[in-house]
Amino acid sequence: MADPPAAGLPKDPPAGGLPEAEVEDRLARLDGLLERLEQATGPVAETAAQAIEALTEVYGTALARLTALVGGLPELASALTRDELVHHLLILHGIHPQPVEERVARVLDDALRAGGGTVELAEITGDVARLRWSGGRGCASSAAAVEGAIADAVLAVAPELRRVEVTPAERAPAVIPADSLLRRPADRIPDRTA
Repeated sequence: MADPPAAGLPKDPPAGGLPEAEVEDRLARLDGLLERLEQATGPVAETAAQAIEALTEVYGTALARLTALVGGLPELASALTRDELVHHLLILHGIHPQPVEERVARVLDDALRAGGGTVELAEITGDVARLRWSGGRGCASSAAAVEGAIADAVLAVAPELRRVEVTPAERAPAVIPADSLLRRPADRIPDRTA
């Protein structure tokens, strides 16, 4: 089973790749260029948008073929999905080998190991994940910080989701043994005279 991208992965690029900082710079520049293109009008803007769409479809098809080829090699498939850039491209093209529910469940398991109380996926409806969380002891602001961190972690492994809703888990009522209710306080004090 493939692992989601981990924060601790080395930032060194594969052979011939750009360093991570340059990839992030190019992605930011690309976002700006695409925004400008969306606002542009006229035949040149329309042609550019069609070219980008066709290029995206071709690259998506190439990625789909690549994932099909490595599907029989679990180690390689796992390595591909751990790479943050490849992970996001696979999601963008709808060909990530791991369903969104599995990716979210994995990150929630990681949150449990980190000691953030108990958290579980209630459901995913459309582009919204609903989680149930019962945090540890602490103030409301620390609980809000933990909830925010959990939501951020979910969105990092499942960027196709638009929102994460965290609701408190229902607490089980405390159960008091019936026989302790029937005893008088003196019955609970051990006899120390013996």
